[in-house]
Amino acid sequence: MKRIVFFVLAIIAATMFVSAQQFIGVNLGYARPITRLNQPIVDQEKTLTPTAYNGFKVGLVYDATIVKGFGFSIGLNYTFGAKTTDWKQITASLYPQERTRGQYHQLEIPVDWQYKFEIAKRTWLLLYTGPTLQCGLSLKTKNYIDDGKQEQVNQKNPIDDLYSEQEVSDYALKRLNVTWGIGAGFQYERYFLRGGYDFGLINPYLSQSFTGKDIYTRGRFDQWQIKLGIYLWEF
Repeated sequence: MKRIVFFVLAIIAATMFVSAQQFIGVNLGYARPITRLNQPIVDQEKTLTPTAYNGFKVGLVYDATIVKGFGFSIGLNYTFGAKTTDWKQITASLYPQERTRGQYHQLEIPVDWQYKFEIAKRTWLLLYTGPTLQCGLSLKTKNYIDDGKQEQVNQKNPIDDLYSEQEVSDYALKRLNVTWGIGAGFQYERYFLRGGYDFGLINPYLSQSFTGKDIYTRGRFDQWQIKLGIYLWEF
């Protein structure tokens, strides 16, 4: 973690000395955050169970090319994700069925090294890689029961707030996370398209054991993303 923070600060400090081509812009796109949990199974082995959210992200980006296509970018993004999960009973005909609806809010600071190569006039392809600092704002699930006639809130356990300090679930989460992303993109004049995948680097779960067993709750946060944007200022 300390090395990654140092890396981010070094990149930010470098912006003070950049004299090459620079851009500031905005971007909007699709985000698919994925929580992966090492969940114990019967024979004490572990399986990485994914839970995917569908959503969007919006943000600002600073892009600088230092020399011969090499440069870096720094961003500030807000990400939203949502999902609905049906917990099936023994057969689909049995009721009540349990259902959860979750919403995920997060701020992100991606810092990427990148290489652009021009394929035509004012047209570039690019490759990038680097860390992203994430701060979870909210991850809440609301629990429902469906008796076959109507859906109603589960009064025994209406809401789980996984970032709450009072949450004692095996799935309680740390707010801060770090990922490492790789991706590619395309830029034409002031317009750009980027897509990639971020791999979680740290265990985001707070729990010291899983359901009282001597097995740690471990996992990571990953994310697919694709963004469209426009550079508003070039200098």
